[in-house]
Amino acid sequence: MSVLVALTVLPCGLLIGLLLGALGGGGSVLAVPALVYLLGQSPHEATAGALVVVTVGAVTGLLCHGRAGRVRWAAGAAFGALGTAGSYLGSRWSAALDPTVLMAAFAGLLLVVAAMLVTRGRRERRAAEGVRPLRDPAESSPLREAAETVPLRESAETGALRDAPEEAVPLRDTPGPASSGDPGGGARRMPLRPGRFVVTASAVGLLTGFFGVGGGFVVVPALTLVLGLEMPVAIGTSLLVILINSLTALGTRAGTGALDWPLLAAFAACAALGSHLGNRLTNRLRPQVLATAFACLVTVLAVTMAATALPRLW
Repeated sequence: MSVLVALTVLPCGLLIGLLLGALGGGGSVLAVPALVYLLGQSPHEATAGALVVVTVGAVTGLLCHGRAGRVRWAAGAAFGALGTAGSYLGSRWSAALDPTVLMAAFAGLLLVVAAMLVTRGRRERRAAEGVRPLRDPAESSPLREAAETVPLRESAETGALRDAPEEAVPLRDTPGPASSGDPGGGARRMPLRPGRFVVTASAVGLLTGFFGVGGGFVVVPALTLVLGLEMPVAIGTSLLVILINSLTALGTRAGTGALDWPLLAAFAACAALGSHLGNRLTNRLRPQVLATAFACLVTVLAVTMAATALPRLW
């Protein structure tokens, strides 16, 4: 591998891993354009090689989020398992498609990703603006909050008010203890719709197999809407789904073509490092800012790819 290729792989891999770790997905869509336009691989080689990069980045991010208790293992495994059939079919379909058509379709995918990121950022911003503190945070303290949660009762002997016993009922809005499946307590109670769950999981698997992307930009909102997971938990759980779908698609493509393993190994190593850094930025950088900047980058890339691929279709 030449020095020029190494200098190209390093920033691309770091950026992809950074976005994968911080946003729980989306960064993998940059792997295919990078492999095609910067590293000279064919579209079919790039969509297969991108799965290697996505898999390694997902493993690294999953370990970090798992240690922090931000992964719903059972829900993620079920979601990923249901998407394996779609991942298999998508891989077969992509391998039989004309490369020019594949890149034109990928440009359309990038526009969809950009639109979803912008919509998600606006929704989160409106939700944040709608939350107002009940009192000045400076006035609160652990001892005061503990005292306010304990009701008072009147003593039968003295008529004076004194603290209620330990069986006092907690405040209505106070979350209960986290269950074993949700270490962070990051799930809202909402009815599970099996049909919607299966369709969404299958669609994500199809997307992963066809384009060689993780599909986290679809998994994260799906986990928040279908399972009611809070955003940090949905991001961590999405990496488990990405890992299962990527391994399935990669196994389906095995033997269909030669891959440049030294190049992919260096790319994946950089993505792994970036994923670790992105996980550390989850609690330090506003996700809305990162998502908006990423949406702008994806939009420019989509327009460029469309301008290159579409004229070749005629």
